[in-house]
Formats: sequence, structure tokens, C-alpha cells
Amino acid sequence: MPRVIGSPEQFTSIGENIHATRVVLRNGRKAKTLENGTEVVPFKGESGEDRLLTVPEWYKKTQPYDLGQIKHFLIAVMKGIGDDPSEQEEGAAYVHSEVRRQIRAGADYLDLNVDEISPKLDVQFRGMRWLVATTESVSTLPLSVDSSNAEIIAEGLAECDGRAGRPIVNSVALERIDTLDLVKEHDARVVITAAGSSGMPSDDVERVENVAEVMESVRSKGLALGDVFVDPLAFPISVDPTYGNHFFDAVRKLREVYGNEIHITGGLSNVSFGLPRRKLINDTFIYMALEAGIDSGIIDPIQSKMGTVFDLDTSSEPVNLAIDMLSGNDDFCMNYIQAFRDGKLG
Repeated sequence: MPRVIGSPEQFTSIGENIHATRVVLRNGRKAKTLENGTEVVPFKGESGEDRLLTVPEWYKKTQPYDLGQIKHFLIAVMKGIGDDPSEQEEGAAYVHSEVRRQIRAGADYLDLNVDEISPKLDVQFRGMRWLVATTESVSTLPLSVDSSNAEIIAEGLAECDGRAGRPIVNSVALERIDTLDLVKEHDARVVITAAGSSGMPSDDVERVENVAEVMESVRSKGLALGDVFVDPLAFPISVDPTYGNHFFDAVRKLREVYGNEIHITGGLSNVSFGLPRRKLINDTFIYMALEAGIDSGIIDPIQSKMGTVFDLDTSSEPVNLAIDMLSGNDDFCMNYIQAFRDGKLG
């Protein structure tokens, strides 16, 4: 089957960056320590001025901090829902900065997730409402309201005014099929995943079967197929060499069953987790997934530029090593890892 879309402009990019899970490394490329010992994440303000997101003392008592991780959007959201007006402004400015970056990079939607800001549900509710309102105040793009908890999604949708377009609910699966009621109530679009009622799918066949069950409910509620984005679920290739082909085969089968009316998407950068030169792997995986039939992705459009993906040089050695690995022909990714050690990946 030829590609469903023929140009980068036809690809629907759901920008994945505004998540409480996102990490930068302490004193890494995106964070630094000032002379007075204050740890910060630099960013650009509305007028292009240099600004700083400061790492608060309470965060320094967390496990991620001990592991050398700064969860910068977690910090921004917690500042935003706090009581200090200056910190509220700082958190909002940080989110606004990322919104502007995602817009410039060509995102079509902005995916918002606060699941990790706190174990307390009421804090997650406040965080989602704040993040939706803060993002919508400057965004020209519609939102993707993302959570593993339907109650948090409901809070986000209730706050969303849709001024930039209809939102997407991310996501619905067999284990939370009732979330489709929120999709219908708020006239939203929806990401449905291939997860089963009791766990993740083991192969492409199970993925398609799980999607088929959800699609029965989609049809029964009268939702338009053109508003459905199916996520076949991409898993790290470093864990199992069959994971790439499971994804590609599921995409092909979904296209055979549902044609071009649905969209096929996914968290495509998951495939490269734990490996070096992740951008090379991600771009190659997206290219191969396009060949299989996707027309969308939950991606970082700043890192994975679709123009570059469409023009990928499939004759180059680095790309061929990535293709071989993603096709299941490189057990434990050893050839790829050795090529990295030998400096052959560029």
C-alpha cells in the first residue's frame, strides 16, 4: 500500500512536549547552576528575552532530583497553581514559551498531561485546569487533553473553551471505554489505543483485535471515523526486536480494515527509549511507519521535523543500520550500538 499522505503538510503532528513527565538533566545541555548555587532551566520570554525557571527547594527533596532529573513542566505547573504570584507568572511564562516553540515547529495540536505532578487527585485536577487555561490563553492550536485517568480528562475538557479548534481526547482504551462519553459530550476528536482490558497487546493481531472492540463502541455512539486517531502502541525496540514489525504490521492491517477515513498515530519516540542517537531512530521509524500507513504522530516536532523525515536518505549507513534494527534483524540492537561506539552514526 502506498503512503496515505504525500507531503509533510498532510501529517497531523500532536506535539508531545507539555508533559509533567518531561525531563532535563541537572547541569546538562538544557539546565545549569548559577554562581549563587541556584539551579535553573533557561527559556525565552515573550519578547525573546532570557528568562529562568528556578528549581524550587521542595523539588530537591524528590527522587527524580536525586537521580539527576529536573521535571521542568512538573515544576512549572506546580508553580502555576501555587500561592506566590511571582512563581505563578514564572510557571505560566515557561508554558507559554513552549507553546510558541511548538507552534513555530509546525505542531497541529498541543498534548497536555499532568499525571505526574502529584499523587493527589485534587492537585492533578487543579493542575490540568490551570494548564489548559494557561495554554489556551496564547495558543493558536487546539489541545489534546491527555491522561490515564478519565476524571482528569473531564477536568481538562470542562476548562477548554476550544477557541483554537476542537480538542482531542487522549486516550480511550478498552479498560476505560466510558471515556467515549466525554468525547461525545464535548464534541471532541479522540485517540483510541490498542491496549487491552487487562494489559498491553503482545503482537499485531492482538492490537487490531483490541482496536476493533473499541471501534464497535465508537460506531454505537455515532462518532465520525474521521475524528478517530488510532494508536497501535509503539514499544522500545531495545526490549524486543519484534516490536517494530508488530507496530508496522498492525498499521497495515488497520488500514486494510478501516481504509483512509481514520487517522493512525502513536507515541512514536517510544521506540528509541534507552538507545543512543534517538533522533536517528525516531526519524527512521517515522519514515517506515509512513510507508506502512500512518498519517499522524504524537511527537516532538522540534526534534522530528517532517520535512527531514520525508527526505530521509535511506541509502546512508546510519539510516540502514536503524532500518535493520527496527525491522527485527539486529538482536539486542548490538550492531547499532557497536556502530555508535565506532562513530559510524554521524
